Amino acid sequence: MIASIKGILAYKSTSHIIVDVQGIGYRIIVPLSTFYELPEIGQFVHLNIHTHVKEDLINLFGFINPKEKVIFQIMVSVSGIGPRLAINILSGISADELIRALSTGNTDKLMNVPGVGKKTAERMIVELKDKVAKIVSVETVAERSDEPIKEDALSALINLGYKSTIAQKAVDTAFDTCKEDTRLEILLTEALKILSA
Repeated sequence: MIASIKGILAYKSTSHIIVDVQGIGYRIIVPLSTFYELPEIGQFVHLNIHTHVKEDLINLFGFINPKEKVIFQIMVSVSGIGPRLAINILSGISADELIRALSTGNTDKLMNVPGVGKKTAERMIVELKDKVAKIVSVETVAERSDEPIKEDALSALINLGYKSTIAQKAVDTAFDTCKEDTRLEILLTEALKILSA
């Protein structure tokens, strides 16, 4: 199974994109949320991939935001929600709004998405409410565990003579850039690059 793809964006449309990986073009279906975050054609792109296998067909679904991939995979586990409808839902509502709607049982919000009727919305809430609650609790724990590293980086920049407010902005921006590797030295290096730009 393909879990992620890194390559050059060769083609993009609102329905699918093609990513060139060493001369092989992968056709990937993406939600609008990912489409709007894509770089220009010819630029490097990294996508989180869900590989969907049917009897005679393999489809790749791609997401820039890893949270969207997780939510997509949870949605397709619900009876009556196939990958196309799941992509449609993520094109019509952000991942965070979807989690909120499911957590609070907001059927109206879900029914605003084309293709989602009352029965589907109700079934989604019943089957997904507990699953999305786990995503929220894991994210909360992860956010808390990042705070000491950010505080250490901020303290180091202030000790180097940077003003607190400027240093805080640099640390926050650097943290967003380095999310995959948030060691202190990586975070500090990135923050210093931002401050010297």
